[in-house]
Amino acid sequence: MSSPTSLNSNNVMRPTWQERLQDHCRAAQMHPPVFNIVSDRRGGRTAWSSTVTIEGQNIAARYWYDGQYVNNAKEDAAEVALQQLTTPQSPHAQMPGQAQAWRLRGYSSVSSG
Repeated sequence: MSSPTSLNSNNVMRPTWQERLQDHCRAAQMHPPVFNIVSDRRGGRTAWSSTVTIEGQNIAARYWYDGQYVNNAKEDAAEVALQQLTTPQSPHAQMPGQAQAWRLRGYSSVSSG
């Protein structure tokens, strides 16, 4: 279920990123997006983020959020996914969120050898 439509700075109703992504998938005759919430324990706190799966492709949000802002994580993932679906990519382009995900897990995106 999507978030309710939100007001922008001019008090005009506009669809959320989640709604826009669902609309895009529907128009493109794709399966609906599936959101997943992920967490990472950091010291005494837990950081929350989201991924969205579309047609078998898992797309990560760019940022991590405090627990009370989990919906913002879903909005972030939806925005990244919609941009990825609507922007032509070169075959070797790194997708948004990939470098961030590697850094957060302590991996380097540079391979040796």
